[in-house]
Amino acid sequence: MKGTSLFIKVVFSLLIVVLCTSCSLLLHQPVAPTKARLGEETQSTIDLKNLPEAKSPIIVAVYKFRDQTGQYKPSENGTSWSTAVTQGATTVLIKALEDSNWFIPIERENVSNLLNERKIIRSSRAQYNSEGEATNQNDLPPLLYAGVILEGGIISYDANVITGGAGLRYFGAGASGQYRQDRVTVYLRAVSTSNGKVLKTVYTSKTILSQAMDAGLFRFVRFGRLLEAETGFTYNEPSELALTEAIEKAVMSLIIEGVKEKLWELKEAREVVSDAFIQYDKEKERIPQTDIFNKVLDNRRKQIGLSLSTSSLQYRGDYPNPAIATGLEAGLLFSPGPKIGLAFNYGLSSLATKDFFQRDVTYVDLNLAYRFSPYNLLTPYGYGGFGVITENANGRFDFSNRKYPKVSLGAGIEFLINNSIGLKTSLDYNVLLSDNFDLVEQGRYNDHYWRARVGFHFYFGREIRAERKFKYSKKK
Repeated sequence: MKGTSLFIKVVFSLLIVVLCTSCSLLLHQPVAPTKARLGEETQSTIDLKNLPEAKSPIIVAVYKFRDQTGQYKPSENGTSWSTAVTQGATTVLIKALEDSNWFIPIERENVSNLLNERKIIRSSRAQYNSEGEATNQNDLPPLLYAGVILEGGIISYDANVITGGAGLRYFGAGASGQYRQDRVTVYLRAVSTSNGKVLKTVYTSKTILSQAMDAGLFRFVRFGRLLEAETGFTYNEPSELALTEAIEKAVMSLIIEGVKEKLWELKEAREVVSDAFIQYDKEKERIPQTDIFNKVLDNRRKQIGLSLSTSSLQYRGDYPNPAIATGLEAGLLFSPGPKIGLAFNYGLSSLATKDFFQRDVTYVDLNLAYRFSPYNLLTPYGYGGFGVITENANGRFDFSNRKYPKVSLGAGIEFLINNSIGLKTSLDYNVLLSDNFDLVEQGRYNDHYWRARVGFHFYFGREIRAERKFKYSKKK
């Protein structure tokens, strides 16, 4: 009992140490009020401020940059009437326009308040001059007018785009974690006030991360003594910061796209090859090769592959006490697409029991494989096919011996060390279409065996074209 209690204490202590050391930046426990602080800057804010200077700032008007989703916050306890995103996106956009130093935003969202105030000023000036005497003087300057109107809004808020988690408990001690990602999408367009033409439309998106981790212990350490302890944290990425970053990214995209299409000009024409423009072009070229989570969809494998591995066979037939025998296997793999592969394998091994039965075998099989995540370094896959197996009397495939057809079904996982070499392991189940391989026919089932393989894939030849991959052509 003392040993068990000590084990639980050690496990719990390790859980606490790991959790605290790895997540110390997130374990902020406020114990007193904090002072007000200046607003945070996102990475997009820094990129926006580092853009090359404009030849002359553009006067723009923003009437209303609205939340067009109409979506409320997801709630597990009844209906929530709070909106999923802020209703003050217009203010965020105006701040981003100011930070860029490319635009001069003018007040249009509450222009009625501005006009009313100007009426009051005119009325006061019309009645009194500086000495308190009546005057008809009216010297208010005219309002600025914009050559470009910025329109658009928040057009999508997708909650629970991806959710997941993991946990482990043993003897009342354990830890678990959960995560969730939402996604907000922003569209922004520039409209000419002279003819109403839409000059340019851009859109950006940003994921919003929420995660929770906890560790706990619930254990009777001795009779009548219960030990219970727990710790954890929850982190929700502020949706306002995520929206701000998406809007700032949209403003930066509008500036760069406008320069490329000669809608506005740089102060120094040579700045078109600055780092900001180069990085933007690289990001745009990657768009067709990434998914909504910014995961690269560029396939790493080539069309032809050579497989070398060890194979362990476990006989499951009419004799008892099956044994595991190890052999060698070579194969050729052809992949017409990122997810599909056709494999031809040739192997030498044995099927045996511990006491009564042992036969050296040669087998060949043809399998169709399906990769579930072909663009990741770690790729699980499933496969199935058919083949033949025969007794190997001379150390080679002897076609004079009787051949037994078989079908197989299995699964495996592959880790790509680099674009040319992959480490693989797999397990499959092989059923012979005969019960006479071991020369004994009894029972309800045919002879069969399990096969486990560990080895390497060597890829060469042409690259496999991804379904969404295509060349990005610049407009001339």
